[in-house]
Amino acid sequence: MIQAIGLTSNPRQELPPAVDDVSFEARTGRVTALLGAQGAGKTTALRLMLEIQQGRGVTYFRGRPLHRITHPSREVGVLLGEVPGHPGRTVRGQLRMLCAAAGVPVQRADDVLEVVGLVSLRDQRLGTLSRGMDRRLGLACALLADPHTLVLDGPADGLSAREGGWLHGILRAHATQGGTVLFSTADPKEAARTADRVVTLDAGRLVADQEAGDFARTRLRPRVAVRSPHAARLGTLLSKEARAAQRSIEVVKEDGNRLSVYGSTCADIGETAFRHGILVHQLADEIGDAGPAAEAAAPAPEPAGAVTAGDAAGAPTGGDSPAGAEASAPAEAEPVPAPKNLVPLATTDPVATPGPVATTDPVTATAPITAAQPVPAVPSPLPPPIYIRPARGPLRPLRYELRRAAGVGTGYLTMAAVLAVSAVLCVFLARSGHTPQAHLLAAWPQELPLPPAALGAGLLGALAFGEEFRHPALAADRGTVPRRLGLLSAKLIVAAATALLLCLLVLASDAALLHLVYGEEVARVPADWLSLGASWVALVAGCAWAGVLAGGVFRSTTAGLAAVLAVPILVVPLVQKALEGPSVRSAAGLPGRLRDLALVQWPFGVERYLAGGVRMVAQPVGSALMLSVTALLCAYLLTAMRGRAR
Repeated sequence: MIQAIGLTSNPRQELPPAVDDVSFEARTGRVTALLGAQGAGKTTALRLMLEIQQGRGVTYFRGRPLHRITHPSREVGVLLGEVPGHPGRTVRGQLRMLCAAAGVPVQRADDVLEVVGLVSLRDQRLGTLSRGMDRRLGLACALLADPHTLVLDGPADGLSAREGGWLHGILRAHATQGGTVLFSTADPKEAARTADRVVTLDAGRLVADQEAGDFARTRLRPRVAVRSPHAARLGTLLSKEARAAQRSIEVVKEDGNRLSVYGSTCADIGETAFRHGILVHQLADEIGDAGPAAEAAAPAPEPAGAVTAGDAAGAPTGGDSPAGAEASAPAEAEPVPAPKNLVPLATTDPVATPGPVATTDPVTATAPITAAQPVPAVPSPLPPPIYIRPARGPLRPLRYELRRAAGVGTGYLTMAAVLAVSAVLCVFLARSGHTPQAHLLAAWPQELPLPPAALGAGLLGALAFGEEFRHPALAADRGTVPRRLGLLSAKLIVAAATALLLCLLVLASDAALLHLVYGEEVARVPADWLSLGASWVALVAGCAWAGVLAGGVFRSTTAGLAAVLAVPILVVPLVQKALEGPSVRSAAGLPGRLRDLALVQWPFGVERYLAGGVRMVAQPVGSALMLSVTALLCAYLLTAMRGRAR
C-alpha cells in the first residue's frame, strides 16, 4: 500500500510549485492510475514519492518511508523514462548485471525474460530494440527483484494498442497476486479501462480521487465512433435531424473519414445512414474524452456541427467545462451522482497526518464538498521535507563490476588495439637499435609520455566509471551513480587485474614477435627483470587507477583519460622542477641507508624488492603518478562525504 501525504515540490523562482499539497492512496491488490495532462505534475509527484527530488511531504510504502527500507529495489520496482544501458550490451547481459546489483540470483534474469516475453531476444543489443521491446525490458528491470510495489511513469506511452493491452495485463496480474501498482498516464480512456482507481491531477493539484466506475460515469463522455467515406455528409444530416427533433448532440470530425458523435446512439446513427443510402464502415460505442485535463493535453478537434435543444434561446452547447455543465445538461437528464469526496489517509505519523482531504470533481461541482459534520479548523504543521535519497550501490559489487566490464566489447577492442600498436612499435624500435631492452619489450619510445599499455589501462579505468554516469544502470531512476567505497574498491580491483593481464600480454606478444623477426638476441630478458617487471606493472596499474578515480570524480570518460595524460605532461615536469631546484640537502643514497637499517636478514631477499620500490617512487614518473592517484583518491572521498552530508 502506498500513502502519499502532502507532496509539494519546491517553488520554481516566480512560478508556482509543479506539485502542491497532493495526497492520495494506492491500495494493495489494486491498480491505481495517476491521470493528468502534460505538465500536470505526474512525473514530479512520482519523483517526490521516490525521494529523488527535493520538496515536502511523506510517502509510506507499506508503512515505511523509502529511506527507511534496507533494500528499496526489493520493495519498489521503478520505471521512469527510457531504460538506461549501454547500447552494445545484450538484453540478458543487462539483466544479469542488475541481478548482481540487486543481490538476487542470476537465474532471476531468465525468469523475468520469460514473463515479459523477451526470451527470443535475449541476445539482442539494447541499441537495436524497438519502443515496445524497450518498454518490456524496462518492466523486466522493475520486476527483477520481485518487488511488492510497482511505480511506473507512462509505461504505455508510444505503444500500439496490442502492446498496451499486454502491458496492462501484466500490471493487472501483479496486482491480483497481492502487489500494488501505480502508473501515470495522460490518456483518460487508458485510465478508465485499466485502473481500479483514478487519481486526477490538474496544474499540480489533486482535483479528483475516484473509483474507475465513478470516473467513467462522471468525467468521461460516451460517444459513437463512425467511419464512412461520406463522413461530412453524414455529419450534416445528423445535425439537421437533431435540430428538427430538438435533441442535443455534438458531431466532431476526426482525422480521415471518422466522426465522433456525442449524445446519440448507434441505432439512431445507423437508421439515418440507411435512410439516406450512406455507406458506413464502422459504428461502435466508445468511451469518450475527459474534461478540461484531456482538452489541455491535445489540440481540440474541428467541430463539424453542434446542435442543442435551446438554440433559439441561446443556450450553450453541450460541453465538459465545469462552469457550463449544469446549463448544458437536458432538463430530463438524471442527476449525476457526486464522487466520493473524502479520502481518509491512515498513517502512523502523528505529525504529518493532515486529516481528510476534500477533493472536487471539475464536472459535477465547482467547489470542494465538505463533510456533513463540521470539523474545527486545526492548523496543521508543514509536511516534513523530502531530501534526495542517496542511491544504494550494488549488493555484490565485485560480481557486478565483472559482469559490467565483460558484457561490452569496448574492453576487448581496447586491449586488441593496445597489443597491435605495441607490436608495431617494438618492431620499429628494434630496427633502429637505440632503445634500451626494457623499453623495447614494453614498446615505449622515448618520444611518447607513456607506453601504449599504460594509455590503454588508463582508458579502461576511465571507462569503468565514465560509462556508469553515461549509462546509469545502477540508478536508473535518478541518473546518478552512488559514490560508495565498496563499488570503488571493486572497480580498483578489476582495473588492477585488467592492467596486470594487459602487461603480461604486451610483454609476451612483444617478446615473441621480436624473437620471430630478429632472433633470440633481441628478445633476451634483462638481468634485473624482477624489479623492472614490478615497475612496469606498477606504472600500468597506477594509470588504470588514475583513470578510475578521475572518471568517478569528474563523471566523464574523457576527463578520466585526460587525467592520465596529465601525469607525464603536466605533473612530471613539475616534480622534476621541484627535485632539481636549489636545496641544501638531498635524498641521494636512500636505498643504501634503508638496507643498512635492516637489523635482521629479510627472507627471500625482500630488501631488494623494497629498494626497487623506493627507486621506482624516486623516479619522476613514479612520484608524479603516486601524487596524482593520491590527490584523485582524496577528491573522490571528499565528494562522497559531501554527498552523505547533504
